[in-house]
Amino acid sequence: MCTACDLAARGTVPGLNPCHCDAPYTHAAFARLAADLRRREFLGGIAAVMGMFAGFGLAPREVWAQTPGRPILLTNLKLFDGVNRTIREGVDILVAGDRIAGLPPSGQGPEEAQRIDCGGRTVTPGLIETHGHMTLAGTTQLAALAGDVALVHLISGQVAGAMLMQGFTTVRDVGGPAFGLKMAIDRGIVAGPRIFPSGAMLSQTSGHGDFRMLGELPRVPSTPPSRIETEGVAIVADGADAVLRHTREQLMKGAAQIKIMAGGGVSSLYDPLDTVQYTEAEMRAAVQAAADWGTYVCAHVYTDEGIRRCMATGVRCVEHGQLASEETVRMIADTGTWWSIQPFLADEDSNPKTDPVQQQKQLEVARGTERAFELAKKYPVRLSFGTDTLFNPEGVGKIGRQLNKFSRYMGALDALHLATGAAGELLALSGPRNPYGRLGVIEPDALADILVFDGDLTRNLDPIENHATDLRLIMKGGRIVKDTRA
Repeated sequence: MCTACDLAARGTVPGLNPCHCDAPYTHAAFARLAADLRRREFLGGIAAVMGMFAGFGLAPREVWAQTPGRPILLTNLKLFDGVNRTIREGVDILVAGDRIAGLPPSGQGPEEAQRIDCGGRTVTPGLIETHGHMTLAGTTQLAALAGDVALVHLISGQVAGAMLMQGFTTVRDVGGPAFGLKMAIDRGIVAGPRIFPSGAMLSQTSGHGDFRMLGELPRVPSTPPSRIETEGVAIVADGADAVLRHTREQLMKGAAQIKIMAGGGVSSLYDPLDTVQYTEAEMRAAVQAAADWGTYVCAHVYTDEGIRRCMATGVRCVEHGQLASEETVRMIADTGTWWSIQPFLADEDSNPKTDPVQQQKQLEVARGTERAFELAKKYPVRLSFGTDTLFNPEGVGKIGRQLNKFSRYMGALDALHLATGAAGELLALSGPRNPYGRLGVIEPDALADILVFDGDLTRNLDPIENHATDLRLIMKGGRIVKDTRA
């Protein structure tokens, strides 16, 4: 009720009702306004979609597909199957629909199959990035936390297309609102990799996922959610009950796994690296909720105490871990805990940091990275490849370059295994929450994600880094999205 209506209703203005709320011309004006808003909303949505396809060039572009009823046979190839760390010859790859149907001996595939001559090149499974942030990688931190939300999501579509064209056909997204992007990719609206989403990262107050400014404190029961919470970037949850509830919310949205913050981080300003975050009771609440849905919890953490607390409470995968001692790395190996490690080297490819506090923490992590790789080589740790490209538009096109850095610390095929077969094993921890199927290998019944490279991958992974020229064919789910063999 407007002020005039209120005055008239209380008799303050006897014999006069100055309000025009119920007048016919007022209703007509509101109807015109509503129609205009609907029109603008529709046009804005159309503009966003057109921008996604025309401006960013992300329209799914299938080079050619299987003829209905006919399989595809890849011939004349050298095979890295993602399981064995060797190159095989004398086999072809038979693809039927979106799956690998078999590996027949060379020249013995079905006559009716469409043939792809790989020209003697090396064939690998589609690559997997196990520590990605699809909606946060291609934008700056300021834009992600305070900029236009629609723009952030449109940029994530561009990131998805760039990832696929580098040969990364699957990404385990460990934090951010990637559910919509996943659905758009799965429905063929946008070209991009398969996404195993975590949804919002769970953080304690003052934890690595708490990006509020100091002026926003204190939080009281009536305080509304912060922007990062409403957008699904992170959730501040204190106490086992809150962690339990918010874990279940992410599972309700479609999380393939859950991500918690168990220690200090580089991108956040108020939590030193040495801090231990989340109590055992809080961690166990997340682990129990995830286990009830047949999946698992992974944790951002760098230090000994944080890593050991994670292992004690059932966390299945350590993200980062560069500051672990030798004894802790041995415990990681003994418990079978996964370690998703990244080549944090404080080099030209690092996520950009301008704040001195962030820069100092970044250097500390970089100093621990070299030793972490040495320890991971000494003990039989279950490693997988990740980059944690974050708030780094320039880094989006360098995922293959980051993988190539792993070959500094191990054999080239060992490094390649971390982004194929090993990564596929890690994804399988999602159990029934795995939204796709078997990935990271070229074996019967695995999804037909296949790459064809120029060059010798037994020496180094330069062909993966030089994807624009050396990656000749990309197949995702039996559909070819790049073919430059000629």
